[in-house]
Amino acid sequence: MATKIPEAEARLLKNVFVCRDCKSKIHTTSMRVLSGQVKCRKCKSRHLRPVRKK
Repeated sequence: MATKIPEAEARLLKNVFVCRDCKSKIHTTSMRVLSGQVKCRKCKSRHLRPVRKK
């Protein structure tokens, strides 16, 4: 079983959100998502969720 590198895991999962409509990734802080300041670049939707950890 492979060991997890904390730097790589933080780069891939921290501050990454996924659009619920078109599934594109957006790198931003959670406070900006909660306050509604961020929208998707492709479909202009404000429906975002955190990226899933596998």
